[in-house]
Amino acid sequence: MSVEKIKLVNFRNIEDTVIDVSSPEVILTGENGQGKTNLIEALYILCYGNSFRTQKLSDCIKHGKEAFDISFVYKDVTGLESTVSFSYDGETKNIRIDGRPVRDRKELIYNLPCIVFSHEDMEFVRGEPENRRRFFNQIMTMYDVPFFDYLRAYGHVLRQRNVAIKDARIELLDVYDMKLADYGKHIVSQRAAVCEAFDAIFPDIYSMVSGEDRKISIAYRPSWSQDMTTDEILEKLRSSRETDIHMGTTTSGPHRDRFLITDRNGLFLNSASTGQIRLASIVMRIAQAAFFRQKTGENPLLLVDDVLLELDSVKRSRCLAAFGKYSQAFFTFLPDEKYFSDDDSRPFRKYIVSKGVFHEE
Repeated sequence: MSVEKIKLVNFRNIEDTVIDVSSPEVILTGENGQGKTNLIEALYILCYGNSFRTQKLSDCIKHGKEAFDISFVYKDVTGLESTVSFSYDGETKNIRIDGRPVRDRKELIYNLPCIVFSHEDMEFVRGEPENRRRFFNQIMTMYDVPFFDYLRAYGHVLRQRNVAIKDARIELLDVYDMKLADYGKHIVSQRAAVCEAFDAIFPDIYSMVSGEDRKISIAYRPSWSQDMTTDEILEKLRSSRETDIHMGTTTSGPHRDRFLITDRNGLFLNSASTGQIRLASIVMRIAQAAFFRQKTGENPLLLVDDVLLELDSVKRSRCLAAFGKYSQAFFTFLPDEKYFSDDDSRPFRKYIVSKGVFHEE
C-alpha cells in the first residue's frame, strides 16, 4: 500500500497544491517552519481522522480561511487505486473514501495502517502514565477491531459513571459498574498479552540500535489484576465509591493502568539521559511497526518527522536498518542533512520545502 499523490487546500501554511509522492521513500528537506511537518500531519489525518499535533483541527486551517480540504490517492496491495478525502470547516468533519461518506473513524485506521515518528513520542517514555496507555492503545487498535470497540465502550461508560458521581446519582453506579467490569476485563486481558509480546521485541531492537546492554524492558501493571473475577472487580469498585465520590471521578480501572519501562537499575527514566530517552521513544515506534507486521503480515506506512536529527551517524544507520519492511516511508530532514548512506541505492523522491511550497529536486 502506498500513497500516489496528495492534494492540499487551505491546510496550514502549505500553498494549495497537488504533490506526486509515488515512490517507496519520499524525502522532505528544508529549514524548520517551512511546511515539512505540515505535510506529514495531513497524511496522518487522512489515515486516522485526527492530528498527532493538536486536538483542535481548526488549528490546521490556513490563517484567514474558513476550512481546509485534503485528499490522497493510494494503491492497495493489489494495485487498486482509491481516494480518501477529508475536509473540516471548524465544526464538521467530512470524510469520504471513493466518494462514500465515512461514518466511523475506525474505517480509516484499517484502510491504510500508518505509524508516525515525532518528537512528541518522548512523552511515551518520560511523560505521565496516560501517554504509555495511549501508545499501547494505538498499537492494539491498528489491528484489533474488538479491542477498539471495547476501549470505546469502556470510555463511554466511564464518562457516564463520572457524571453520575458528580451529580450524586449514586443509584446508577451499580449498572455502570457492571458494564465497566465487563468491558474492562477484556481490555486488561488483551493489554497483558500484547505487552508480553511487545516486550519480546522491544529490548532486542533497543540493544541493537543503541549498542548498550541496559536490559531494558516494559511491564504491565493493571489497576485490576488479570486474574480478578467479575465479582471481585465489582467489589473493588464498590469499596472505592467513597473515594470516588470524594475525588469526583472513578479511581479504579483500566484507565488507571500503568506500563513501566525499566532497566537493570530500576525505572529507565531515573537513570537514562535525554539522548537515551529520545532513542527509546524511536525504538518504541520501530517495535510498533515490527509488532504490526508480526500480527498482520502487512507492512505499515511510516511517517518519520525529524526524529533522526539528533542521532549520530552510527545510530541513525542502525535505526534505518531496524525499520524493517514498510509499504512506504516519508522522511523530513534539514537542508544538507545526510539521510541515507553513500552506498544506499534505494529509489526516492526528494522535495525541497520553502514557505509552504514543495519543489521537486
